[in-house]
Amino acid sequence: MAKGLQGFLWTMLLLFCAIQELGAWAMHTAGEGPGLGQPGDPALLAGGRVKRGWVWNQFFVVEEYTGTEPLYVGKIHSDSDEGDGSIKYTISGEGAGTIFLIDEITGDIHATERLDREQKTFYTLRAQARDRQTDQLLEPESEFIIKVQDINDSEPRFLEGPYIGSVAELSPIGTSVMQVMASDADDPTYGSSARVVYSVLEGEQHFTVDSKTGVIRTAVADLDRETQDRYEVVIRATDMAGQLGGLSGSTTVTIVVTDVNDNPPRFPQKMYQFSIVETAPVGTAIGRVKAEDSDVGENTDMTYQVKDEEGVEMFKVTTDSNTQEAVISVKKPLDYESKKVHTVVVEALNKFVDPRFVDLGTFRDQTIVRVSVLDVDEPPEFRPPSNLMEVQEDAHIGSVVGIVTALDPDTANHPVRYAIDRSTDTERIFDIDANTGAIVTGKVLDRETAGWHNITVLAMEADNHSQVSRASLRIRILDVNDNPPELATPYEAAVCEDAKPGQLIQTISVVDRDEPQSGHRFYFTLAPEATNNHHFSLLDIKDNTAAVHTQRMDFNRQEQDVYLLPILVVDSGPPALSSTGTLTIRICGCDSNGAIQSCNSTAYVVSATLSPGALIALLVCILILVVLVLLILTLKRHHKSHLTSEDDEDMRDNVIKYNDEGGGEQDTEAYDMSALRSLYDFSEIKGGDGGGGPGEGVPNGNPASELHALPQWVQSPDLDFSVFRDYICKKVEQADEDLSVPPYDSFQTYAFEGSDSPVPSLSSINTWSSGSEQDFSYLGVWGPRFRQLAALYAGRRGEEDSEES
Repeated sequence: MAKGLQGFLWTMLLLFCAIQELGAWAMHTAGEGPGLGQPGDPALLAGGRVKRGWVWNQFFVVEEYTGTEPLYVGKIHSDSDEGDGSIKYTISGEGAGTIFLIDEITGDIHATERLDREQKTFYTLRAQARDRQTDQLLEPESEFIIKVQDINDSEPRFLEGPYIGSVAELSPIGTSVMQVMASDADDPTYGSSARVVYSVLEGEQHFTVDSKTGVIRTAVADLDRETQDRYEVVIRATDMAGQLGGLSGSTTVTIVVTDVNDNPPRFPQKMYQFSIVETAPVGTAIGRVKAEDSDVGENTDMTYQVKDEEGVEMFKVTTDSNTQEAVISVKKPLDYESKKVHTVVVEALNKFVDPRFVDLGTFRDQTIVRVSVLDVDEPPEFRPPSNLMEVQEDAHIGSVVGIVTALDPDTANHPVRYAIDRSTDTERIFDIDANTGAIVTGKVLDRETAGWHNITVLAMEADNHSQVSRASLRIRILDVNDNPPELATPYEAAVCEDAKPGQLIQTISVVDRDEPQSGHRFYFTLAPEATNNHHFSLLDIKDNTAAVHTQRMDFNRQEQDVYLLPILVVDSGPPALSSTGTLTIRICGCDSNGAIQSCNSTAYVVSATLSPGALIALLVCILILVVLVLLILTLKRHHKSHLTSEDDEDMRDNVIKYNDEGGGEQDTEAYDMSALRSLYDFSEIKGGDGGGGPGEGVPNGNPASELHALPQWVQSPDLDFSVFRDYICKKVEQADEDLSVPPYDSFQTYAFEGSDSPVPSLSSINTWSSGSEQDFSYLGVWGPRFRQLAALYAGRRGEEDSEES
């Protein structure tokens, strides 16, 4: 077979060479065909077109030439060439002068570089034939193509990798997984260089590939994801249709086996044990169990359920969606004394079952869960749990209302003690026997005050008071007839003086605080003290009401204007109780229509003249006037107090201007000098200089005697100005603290002492002293206006001199 294949290859090679030589000979023959006609040649067409001197066929050059000499491509030739070298051949276009060279004399074209068809399949060039001497075109420029001939130099390549496919486990044989494709850069139109076939290099035990399409399929039907979840398959692509000498390329395909629900859940253990105290409340989680599933994803989702009847009654199983665990919890209260161990059968089953694999078996599993109940010290339990008792309201103190019973549910069965929660019976109306649980009355009962009592009874172990149970007890007070019936209201009626006999005056009804089970039934009659009554009659209507009618006519209110009718009311008992009520009947004056006009000279007068709406409007007006008066008085009082506070607080300087001029020192009528002298005690000042009394040694008519009446403004050491100083300081402090008040008072302090004036002072201040050295004789030369002043001070000076002597 090898020899046959070798012979076939030699035959193909010889055929290729023969085809190439035949093409070159054809081109050469065409080049030596008839050339271009001369200008006078009859070959010239009437239209001026020149018959072409060459016709180009396609040139071929083999790619990847590895020889040392330039590769001969072909020859261009003009029919006007006589072989004397007068024609010059040139080429231009793609690769001219670089890849392709031409012999200017012979027109032979050679390829100087190694060509690659996968990069460029053909080259377009133009040929010219020129006169070597004149460089004129002998032939028109003509275009020709050099095509690169393909050889099998490119292997197939997988350009879309890496390839990742998937297939479900347990898929049947021949299931399509995916398709791969390889590309070959060789010429698909020439030979078999680009004809690709596919085959499996690795993984052929589990997968196959279609040699023409590249589709990968399963080769076995027992792919198991739980055994192997992925496969690496190597696919090879070979050109030349897979023949010997063809090139090949390969790629690795990753095939992931996806999961199907082909595995049932399985509990790792066939029995689980848990324990819980008997006092655990309903809903308490006891434990968790989990069934394992080899599948993944939603194929592992499962639900759990309790299969046995006992477990269904006492326990509940739920599924944790996050962990796929079964959570077992208490459904009913547990009791250690009743049953110490419970056995629960828990079943796990897949939520999503694939019907294709039901023949593999049941997709569920069961396990046993043993729950041990732990004993604890429990409080007593009330038995039976009745919470209603009844007692008559006339029961004596200490009467038994009922008995409550509580038992210790523990096996020790400790004795039980009873008590009442006093927060529910603050008035201590009931008591309980601590040993027997008998409830007795502690106070007198009254159904009309409280018909029901709700108390809480406590039951505790005798030696452990922390174990306490509570029971709510409702005690109903049964009614006895201990309240007499009474008139519903203090009835008053009015009757006209001219009323006719048998006229209805009033309908009487009664109330009774008791509530007999058979209902109320009341009987009415006039009291015994009204047996001599001939004015009115009482009729029992038999519906727990009675009617009062007039019995005679022509009442006279001048003789008697008010009648008091005693009415006796009796209930049905037992025992029958009664009471007496009084109906007040007034005799009134009426008009011709029977409308009441007056009763006792004042009654119904207002109502006859004014309607109720008018009375209400009148009262509202009076109320508004009263409110307005009170408001005005309040505003006036507030305004007055506000003005007073402003007068007290606003201490401004009051400057009073006097624009009239007084009459001088001799005018003693214009001002009250005593008011000015009242601030100082001038008698003490006068007596302080050693002189006698006011008239001693000086006649009253002497002007010098008036010296003692002048204000000398010498501060006496006995004068106290602290009151004024404190007042001023207080006002200054208030003004400083109140930031909202402008500074009305401005206090200026002058601490600068100026120089003496050259003019002697005329002021009498600080001049009255025994040691004064002033001389007032110059006042005598100031004229008549200062004569009186000169006389005063000159006389004072002479007096001081005489006293010193």
